[in-house]
Order: sequence, then C-alpha cells, then structure tokens
Amino acid sequence: MPLNFWDEWRTLSLYEKFEQIVSFVLTAVIACVIVIALVNLIRETAIIILEKGLDPLDHKVFQKIFGMIMTLLIALEFKHSILKVSLRKEGIVQIKTVILIALLALVRKFIIIDFKATPPAKLAALAFAVLVLGGIYWLLREQYLRYRE
Repeated sequence: MPLNFWDEWRTLSLYEKFEQIVSFVLTAVIACVIVIALVNLIRETAIIILEKGLDPLDHKVFQKIFGMIMTLLIALEFKHSILKVSLRKEGIVQIKTVILIALLALVRKFIIIDFKATPPAKLAALAFAVLVLGGIYWLLREQYLRYRE
C-alpha cells in the first residue's frame, strides 16, 4: 500500500526534505515561466497573423515562431524532470533527461540561427555537439535496455 505524503515526509532525511522543497518551488517557478511564454507565443503569433499575414515560407517568421515553440518544449521537459523528483518517482534528475534537454536546446538553436551570418566553424561545432549528445543518449538508452533484461 503506498504511503501518503505525510507518512513519506516523516521518513525523509533533512536533505531529502530540502530537495523536495526546492523541487516544488522550481516546478512552480518553471510553470509560471511556461504560462508567460505561452501567452507571449500566442500574442506574437496573433500579431504576425493579423498585421503581416502568416507566410510560412518567410524564414524569419518560421524562426521566430518555432524558436518560441521549442523554448516552451524545453521548459516543459525541464519541468517534467523536476516534477518526477518532487513526486519521488526518481531520486535525482536523470542524466538521460539532461542530455535530452541539451539536444532540444541545440535543435532550437539550429532553428533560430542565421546560417548566412554564422561562421562555418560555429555551425560545425554545434553539429558536432548534436552528434556527441545523440551518441551519449543512445548509449544511455542501450545501457538502460540491457539493465532491464
């Protein structure tokens, strides 16, 4: 039978209680940021549609809207990983989640980057970072699948 919150709270060490409080506060703060970002996305999209007309072929419009969407997705994934800690489903933030968030951030960077103004070396470095993080994520997933067998 699962413990209720207060029964579980009494069994936690002082540090675990501190970790829980920080996780709840971070979750609340990130949720507020997500709501503000969502309102901003809706407002910006409405302005683009009403004032300029939404031209999906306009690269700047695409960059702006999808950059904001990716930012929201990153924040949601980050909040989800912290929420798992808060609900005691996982003891610490999992490295796989951190790698996934980093990959999302790099994908967002590729969406909003101005390829004409960005030096090739920087593009190569970003591409290499995506490759490395993808490889690490794959290795972690393989390790997890083997561990489950």
